Amino acid sequence: MHVHHHHQGHEDVKNIKTAFFLNFSFTIVEIVGGLLTNSMAILSDAVHDLGDSISLGLSWYFQKVSKKPSTREYTYGYKRFSLLGAIVNSGVLLVGSVLIVVNALPRLLHPEQPDVKGMVLLAVLGVIVNGLAVLRLRKGSSLNERVVSLHLLEDVLGWIAVLLGAGIMYFVDAPVIDPLLSLGISLFILYNVFRNIRQSLHIILQGSPGTVDLGQIEESVLKIDEVQGVHDLHAWSIDGEYNVLTIHVVLRSPQPMDELLKLKLIIREALLALGVQHCTIEFEVPEEDCELEGCC
Repeated sequence: MHVHHHHQGHEDVKNIKTAFFLNFSFTIVEIVGGLLTNSMAILSDAVHDLGDSISLGLSWYFQKVSKKPSTREYTYGYKRFSLLGAIVNSGVLLVGSVLIVVNALPRLLHPEQPDVKGMVLLAVLGVIVNGLAVLRLRKGSSLNERVVSLHLLEDVLGWIAVLLGAGIMYFVDAPVIDPLLSLGISLFILYNVFRNIRQSLHIILQGSPGTVDLGQIEESVLKIDEVQGVHDLHAWSIDGEYNVLTIHVVLRSPQPMDELLKLKLIIREALLALGVQHCTIEFEVPEEDCELEGCC
């Protein structure tokens, strides 16, 4: 069993590494191709793919770093380091997208005819390369792989849009389609950037995880016969996936240590089923004054 988990972890890193090199290599091709074809739509997608390459590279790095055990300096381990990746990636995409929008707007008033044949060729390559990266990651089973796979699937759809736009321009003299596609792609990127920044800040500020229903957790614990009440329920997320919770459980009557251990296991299993991977449980009796003891 241990060997299987080790192999799976190695495959996670290997799959993300392969997707990174595929994506990054093609990003270079896109930038050169976008300049040669005079296409703002291609350059917009190049910015998008550059952001994806940074995201993949950081995911690859943090996939390895996250395996490091916790230390006295980082007692929860290195999981939250992945937020740095998300913030850096968002910053790069934000700057790149704004630059593309600034350059695309004048093209709406004075459209320039791009090299349509070159656009079609790059779009076909874009669908193939990003499609291969998606297939590679879809074979994996880790959440990290699935999230990155969905992100790359967006790239495939973006390239299909570029391909359709180039196809229309091939038959119709409508160069304004190129800057319109560019603006559409850039606005889509900016929407996702602001969404990612908001999620990252929510985690950093220790907001309650969206996947954890505190009301449902309270109800679940109160259903246990020995429990009279709960309070001081706090939940936060380390990296958006690994959720932590602390809870004070008021017992109906004092219990011996072996019964407390059994009760703790029951609560932990219930919380795990509700999306909490790590929890700290403190037991109290009804007459105990929690605030007076300074434990709240």
